[in-house]
Amino acid sequence: MNPLLMLDNVSLAYGLHPLLDHVKFQIGKGERVCLIGRNGAGKSSLLKIIEGVLLPDAGNVWRQPHLRIARLAQELPSQDNLTIYDYVAEGLAESGQLLREYHAITHLAQHTDADLARMEKLQNAIDACNGWLHEQQISNILTRLELDADKLLSQLSGGWQRRAALARALVATPDLLLLDEPTNHLDIDAIQWLEDQLLASGCALLFITHDRALLQRLATRIIELDRGNLTSWTCDYQTFLLRKEEMLHAEAKQNADFDKKLAQEEVWIRQGIKARRTRNEGRVRALEAMRLERSKRRNVQGKAVFEINAGDKSGQVVAEAKDVTQIFGDKIVIKNFSQRIMRGDRIGLIGPNGAGKSTLLNILLGKIIPQQGSVIQGTNLQIAYFDQQRETLDLEKNVMDNVVEGSEFIEINGQKKHVMSYLGDFLFAPQRARTPVKALSGGECNRLLLAKLFSKPANVLVMDEPTNDLDMETLELLEELLANFNGTLLLVSHDRAFLDNVVTSTLVFEGNGVIQEYIGGYQDWLRQKKPLAEVVKMNKSIEKTVKTEAKKSVKLSYREQKELEELPQQIEKLDEEEKMLQEKMSQSDFYKQEQSVITASMTRLQEIQDALKKCYARWEELEKRQGE
Repeated sequence: MNPLLMLDNVSLAYGLHPLLDHVKFQIGKGERVCLIGRNGAGKSSLLKIIEGVLLPDAGNVWRQPHLRIARLAQELPSQDNLTIYDYVAEGLAESGQLLREYHAITHLAQHTDADLARMEKLQNAIDACNGWLHEQQISNILTRLELDADKLLSQLSGGWQRRAALARALVATPDLLLLDEPTNHLDIDAIQWLEDQLLASGCALLFITHDRALLQRLATRIIELDRGNLTSWTCDYQTFLLRKEEMLHAEAKQNADFDKKLAQEEVWIRQGIKARRTRNEGRVRALEAMRLERSKRRNVQGKAVFEINAGDKSGQVVAEAKDVTQIFGDKIVIKNFSQRIMRGDRIGLIGPNGAGKSTLLNILLGKIIPQQGSVIQGTNLQIAYFDQQRETLDLEKNVMDNVVEGSEFIEINGQKKHVMSYLGDFLFAPQRARTPVKALSGGECNRLLLAKLFSKPANVLVMDEPTNDLDMETLELLEELLANFNGTLLLVSHDRAFLDNVVTSTLVFEGNGVIQEYIGGYQDWLRQKKPLAEVVKMNKSIEKTVKTEAKKSVKLSYREQKELEELPQQIEKLDEEEKMLQEKMSQSDFYKQEQSVITASMTRLQEIQDALKKCYARWEELEKRQGE
């Protein structure tokens, strides 16, 4: 494999804390490598070194000549005065600048002679650098991500700014694409679109993510950054977890054996004068080497061990909504929604950004009074709310004061605990606990939100995107806690694996204000969705039932009647082939095949989908004629 990039003995440290300790790494053309590790381990710093915006303290970074690298940073865009088109076009360097200016002139209300002359020069320059192809790329990306080219970045929410940053990274068609938490602020449809685009792009990927579904589908290799070292794992995530556990067990045993031998040698060296006269100098030197080796050991960082501060039981009914309707402008967000939420329910809310999930939460909590319908809340509710905007955190106060506000002790499930010990459970060392919140990383802010959330007794947890920026281990611990929580949970999340592992039912925003309940998590919802053929058939059956006057049927020709009878079987056959092909393409090893095989499969999938559309349209046409 010809590498695109190689790192040789690269080191990086901040103060006395080494993030990278003589690491070696390479990535080849078409590889899709997922970088995992604890919050603060140095993953983002490694991406910056690879991109070239951060220099290592030691070691060499080799890049293939003319290598095109693009990076989607974890931070949101800061150029608020730019339009989306201008910001995305910046990712194309020279041709992007020409296209920005041309786009701006063409969108003027009136054109002077100078404008027209400049447009002509720009057209010639764009022709010379084949820039119209880039213009088409910009248009396609903006369309697929549903971005308005002429809107200012300052007018966008965090989620839409994230989409704009993603468009800027993708439009450059890089050889190596670096992605730092690409799914943050994206809804499920956008995440699935992103997966498809990345799989089809053919470029090499190095990405950081907490989204295990994305990892499972995309990654051909996993590398872990742990205590300054990189370890490569050629397997999927579930296999990695098993192998990692075995490795840590072997490491712990090796360290225990080493420490036992060191303790024995320390006893020997401290023996009396007689022992000193007879001791072996070689053995003394070996002991000194063991002491040095032990002093350099970096132990595994402790895991978060937090627990939920359970409140008293709520009433049997937590909330009951009846015929709730909410309209913003001309958009129906919620239409005739009725739902009874019982104690112990764990409900996930699924829907695109802007569908109204947070609005529904606020209506159920009594923070918003619905325009139509009513909500009755249950008794003895102790509500803890996790806000993805982190508005409950005071950025100027330190970590400790955000949780306890001046007190030294906190009571968790009936037991008093010192605040430093409590924050230690959330991986905040004493020095970090005295740090202002504005200096924390995204992952630390989310851990602090959890610490604040779980410091108060609660029997109803309301969590709006709690998984952003959390590392895998903290995420899986949170999953386990929520799955065993005896109270009621309302969860908004775009993390498909998290939903599957935590909730027992889902409320899905299906468009035009319609909210439908499904039993189970995300995958259960996918399985329960009716195929289009069944929906069409059901709708036709309903139409026939409600007709008050029978109409004389127009007899179809023999050929048309036979075609109508065969269409359901034809649709079923195409559905089955589409399902098998999609399952085949979702396997991690599918994209290791020759490009011609991959292209043929994707072409066939498109042919099937086109054929299904034609079949549905023809079926509806024939049934309509038969019923007239």
